[in-house]
Amino acid sequence: MNDAAHTHHGRELISFRIGAQEFCVDIMAVREIRGWTAATALPQSPSYVRGVINLRGAVLPIVDLPNRLGYGVSEPTARHVIIVAQIGTQFVGLLVDAVSDILTVTDDMIQPVPDIAPEAVKAFVQGLIAMDGRMISLIGLGRILPDVVQEAA
Repeated sequence: MNDAAHTHHGRELISFRIGAQEFCVDIMAVREIRGWTAATALPQSPSYVRGVINLRGAVLPIVDLPNRLGYGVSEPTARHVIIVAQIGTQFVGLLVDAVSDILTVTDDMIQPVPDIAPEAVKAFVQGLIAMDGRMISLIGLGRILPDVVQEAA
């Protein structure tokens, strides 16, 4: 297969780790990657919303992505990072363990989520990428953060 022939179908993704699992999101949604900053809690917010931080004068909600995906509440350390992503007109910080890599993939490399996967998995994961002996889940940001985007809009 010639990658040059598939350039118009290719896309770049940023991969990151949550525990032993690897995930990725479209690089076009990522605005910056920054170190962990303690967030100010908001009352009555969902358990996966850690709170907000001041990002150059703007209020940025921070989502505990492991918690949102069902892995439990994170205990952030200085090694954790926040991926600042744009979803529509809203900016959101995604708390993850570490950013791993920038991947270039073609559409034919993205496999569908198996039918036996629970509906909760299918709600967040757009596809699976087998690359270099590892399995990477492609996260659909619009699917994972709908209520945060609606609350903040």
